[in-house]
Parts: sequence; structure tokens; C-alpha cells
Amino acid sequence: VQLQASGGGLVQAGGSLRLSCAASGRTLSSYNMAWFRQAPGKERELVASITWSGGSKYYADCVKGRFTISRDNAKNTVSLQMNSLKSEDTAVYYCAAASRVLRGPPGSYAYWGQGTLVTVSS
Repeated sequence: VQLQASGGGLVQAGGSLRLSCAASGRTLSSYNMAWFRQAPGKERELVASITWSGGSKYYADCVKGRFTISRDNAKNTVSLQMNSLKSEDTAVYYCAAASRVLRGPPGSYAYWGQGTLVTVSS
């Protein structure tokens, strides 16, 4: 499956962005999906994830209450709504797909998008 992330950009602190991940090649409905991010000089970290059905979601503590992950299996897309953005949210955001895990390290995810840059100015 090929993943294409989009929606990044420059936003002021307190603002919002919506990231999208579109899939091709295979249906996403078989996969749990996740958004990771990687800031300069830091390790890639899991931000949010969602099961194949959308029935369960995980959020990192640092984004809980501000970010919302959702999916539309009919459209083969996954989204991340990011509100109340902070400067520390600045990173390259990646969408990823896994067959089994909901919450796991990057190595648990078999498919990755190319990343989209989010820059939050303070």
C-alpha cells in the first residue's frame, strides 16, 4: 500500500491544521493507522493511532485533547485534526499502517507516507 500525507504548513501558535493521508494500491480497511512525528534531532514518536474499524484510538499525552484522529475507509483516508497548536508540535508528520498493533514503535508499522512538515510559529 502506498501512503501520501498532505496538509502540513506554517501556522501560528493556537491555530489549527488538518493532515490527511490517502492510500492507494490496497484498501486501508485492513490496517490500523497511525500518525508519527519527528522533530529535528529527536526520535520519531507516535502521536495518535486508530484501529481498522475506528473503534479504538490512542493519543500521546502531549496531544490529548488537542488532536483528533479519524478515518474514512470508504475514501481510503486517515486524518489528523490538530487544534491549539504549540511550537513544540513543529515536526515532520508521517502516516503509517500496521496490520496488528495500535500502539507500537516505528518498526511495528509496515507502510509509511513520505511526511508532511508542520511548523508552528510562536
